[in-house]
Amino acid sequence: MTGITIDGIEIDRDFAAPPAAVFAAWTTPQHFARWFGGKDVQVPLDSLDFIAEPGRTWTARMVLPDGNTINWTGEFVEVVPHERLVFTITDRPAEPGRATIVVELAAIPGGTRMHFTQETPGFTPEQQHGVLAGWQSFIDELEQTAVA
Repeated sequence: MTGITIDGIEIDRDFAAPPAAVFAAWTTPQHFARWFGGKDVQVPLDSLDFIAEPGRTWTARMVLPDGNTINWTGEFVEVVPHERLVFTITDRPAEPGRATIVVELAAIPGGTRMHFTQETPGFTPEQQHGVLAGWQSFIDELEQTAVA
């Protein structure tokens, strides 16, 4: 299912790439910088501290088309190569709250099925729809990275 859930959002997507390639797109800084934020947003590699190991903090800076920036941070919680990635995320680094993201990958004929969930605690329905639309555009770009 792709849509709004009681706890947040979820996205199911199939990729014409093996789980190892999709996992690498999620966990390799050079790949993550290419797709995180979608096609019109830049994530300078020098702004990205992104080593996918449990317990490690990660940070990224998005540069929006208008020149404004968004600073992101979180922590890697679980990393199971080619199968599962759990990490937290926020665009308010100074505040303690973090949403949990879970990415589960499964091999299917011809590629990979990804199941993505993100918590959206305290979000309005409009904010949830915005988060869902944003991640869908990010994942469109992830697909280009994973399949390339």
